[in-house]
Amino acid sequence: MIHVDVDLLEFPLNLEYLEAEFFLYGAYGYGLDKIAPNLTKGGPTPIGAKRGQMDEFTRDVIKQFALQEVGHLRAIQSTVKGFPRPLLNLSVESFAKVVDSAFEKQLVPSFDPYHSGVNFLLASYLIPYVGLTGYVGASPKLQDPKSKRLVAGLLGVESGQDAVLRALLYEHAHKKVKHYGITVAEFTNRFSQLRNKLGNAGLKDEGLVVVESEGAEGSITGNVLADDKYSVALIELQRRY
Repeated sequence: MIHVDVDLLEFPLNLEYLEAEFFLYGAYGYGLDKIAPNLTKGGPTPIGAKRGQMDEFTRDVIKQFALQEVGHLRAIQSTVKGFPRPLLNLSVESFAKVVDSAFEKQLVPSFDPYHSGVNFLLASYLIPYVGLTGYVGASPKLQDPKSKRLVAGLLGVESGQDAVLRALLYEHAHKKVKHYGITVAEFTNRFSQLRNKLGNAGLKDEGLVVVESEGAEGSITGNVLADDKYSVALIELQRRY
């Protein structure tokens, strides 16, 4: 396989490991070490991950996501050599730091992704979208037809996960998250702003509610799918590859 394709396929493994472990632990209370230990390639067990508190509908969705991510790992590792699972910090403290950074202040109590279904969906909000925009940006650089087919397939599922998460959260967009007096929409807007800031390369993410001029055709504030002014998927620039 062409070297550039190997790099483009191996880099997302970091995210695929993260997605698989977070969704598996959140839904089942255990991860790859039990579900598919061979896929870890001997890498260390995640820190701080645990079963989340959530309603059965949300748990069913997250279970599906979790098993899909196991499939993604199998697909990538069957195409390129890959590498051992990195050490992942999925603790409450780790997520709280990210959320505090998004709000530029310390939330009290600390944000706990495992506390409720809404909290878990909010924590999940960032994850598939990172993969989605990354695959969109990587796709034109791939040269081998096999690599292109694989990334197209991964992109399809990652975009589906992102759409489902956004739709589930949009239903609660104007509800306030317990303990904080902050709406779900504001949480997503803050998370999106943080991603754009860290990306340091323009707009790549949007929250669930935007000003009307930034909505589809400049005519609506609802933003259940993130896209550009032509309603085309936003691209994560591939400076890192």
